[in-house]
Amino acid sequence: MLNVFTLANGRLFQEEIDSLDELTPVSPIWVDLEDPTPEEKGWIAVRFGLVIPGDIIDDDLEESARFYEEDDAVHIRSDFLIDDDDTPRNVRVAFILHHNVLFSIHREDLPVFRLLRMRARRIPALIEDAKDVLLKLYDADAEYSADTLENIYDELEKVSKRVLQDEVNDAAAAEALAAIARQEDLNGRIRRNVMDTRRALSFMMRARMLNTDQFEEARQILRDIDSLDSHTAFLFDKINFLMDATVGFININQNKIIKIFSVASVALLPPTLVASVYGMNLKFPEMEWLGAWGYPYTVALMVCTALVPMWYFKRRGWLS
Repeated sequence: MLNVFTLANGRLFQEEIDSLDELTPVSPIWVDLEDPTPEEKGWIAVRFGLVIPGDIIDDDLEESARFYEEDDAVHIRSDFLIDDDDTPRNVRVAFILHHNVLFSIHREDLPVFRLLRMRARRIPALIEDAKDVLLKLYDADAEYSADTLENIYDELEKVSKRVLQDEVNDAAAAEALAAIARQEDLNGRIRRNVMDTRRALSFMMRARMLNTDQFEEARQILRDIDSLDSHTAFLFDKINFLMDATVGFININQNKIIKIFSVASVALLPPTLVASVYGMNLKFPEMEWLGAWGYPYTVALMVCTALVPMWYFKRRGWLS
């Protein structure tokens, strides 16, 4: 199924196309192909004379393979963000601008595309041609990235309250580390996303494919992206701080455990010495004097030698 968009009375209207016969009479400005089949690509070739390569949305990061002009068509490949609760990810989208018709090819539906479709239906004169569609998609992508950054701020504030205000045990620290790692990954994806959008807009401006109003709109989107860069840099610093603080609390908890074992081992050294002395195969005068009380005397001496170091450690504050 193809999603075909036409302009009528300044509004964008969507049609779902299931056959070549339905596509033939339509004059769209935007054709959206979500995980297209070879048959659907054939419809595009017959109706518009455009051959869509099979590897058009492969992960090729070379500059020459992502932005170029060829055969009266402009080819642009961009990454768009999906802030999913389970698996945040960047999805590759291939754009082809051919004879004033924009073709977009991707493997799954994107929030930015849904946002543009909703706005174009509600706001008259939002889009005038295929290039406007592409610019509005990049504008919505920058806005979506900004909203996602705000969500990262909120999530990090929650982690900050747990880590910096509450007593953190190992389980809470592990949970905080997992949350921080997720936000760090999402922040990195946003930075990659806005960097890719900047490259695409710069290519469109260099290619002189925009009119005066569209050129100014592209510049405004680039200014918005520059502001997002400073926010992502700040968030990386905040994430690193929270990561270091959480790891520090884990180390403190581990040091407490090690300290308990160290104190216990030191406190048991004097009783061990007493047991070693009286365990020798020798005759001790005090044992002969004490007679049957020799064993209780030895045990009591061992207990006293253990309690005295513990009392001293507590007095010095080493046990707190």
